[in-house]
This record gives sequence, structure tokens and C-alpha cells, in this order.
Amino acid sequence: QVQLVESGGGLVQAGGSLRLSCAASGSIFSISTMGWYRQAPGEQRTLVAYITSGGSTNYADSVKGRFTISRDNAKNTVYLQMNSLKPEDTAVYYCYANVLLSSRASYGVDYWGKGTLVTVSS
Repeated sequence: QVQLVESGGGLVQAGGSLRLSCAASGSIFSISTMGWYRQAPGEQRTLVAYITSGGSTNYADSVKGRFTISRDNAKNTVYLQMNSLKPEDTAVYYCYANVLLSSRASYGVDYWGKGTLVTVSS
């Protein structure tokens, strides 16, 4: 039983910025990886960025140099700072976490947030 709660989505003009937040709560021993995915209208869900517990990051080519992912392990929270937003960034953004539920776990379990809508107008 793990819940991911997202915040920060909304409407912004092209060239503007938004910061998304996602806090995980529940029966958590540790979280190996947290990240963000997005799904635009008529498109498949794709990876935006992820960050490991050690701080290693990975970004989709389309957002490199514009978006920054970070996390606060003490708060089980991941952030996505989005700058220089473009209309093509418009999508529902989903928080993701791979969670170890106990100290004896051999693998993590994937959890997803409900999604938050980001709309970038031209």
C-alpha cells in the first residue's frame, strides 16, 4: 500500500516554467528509483526523467537542458523543474516510484500517481 501524491500542474504560456512535486507515503522501506512519465493526447506514455536513490539521472532527449529532476530521500519526494516550456510538452504527467516494501525484499514494486495535467499555450 503505497500512494503517490502529485502537485504543481497547471496552465502556462510557452517559455514559462512549472515545478511538479510527488510525495510517496505508506508501507515503504526504501525507494530505489523515482521518475516522471507523460502522455500527450493521442500518444503513448513515455519516460520524461528518472533519478535513482544515489542521485543518478536520465532524461528523454526532448527535455534535456530544459527539465531537471531531483529528490529528497528524507521526504520520499521527487521534483521536476520544467523550464522553457513548449506546446509539445502539453501532457498528463505521471509520477513513478519503484519501492522496496521491506528490508528482505528481493525486488521493488512499481507504483504510479494519478497524473497531473500540464498545458502549455502558444
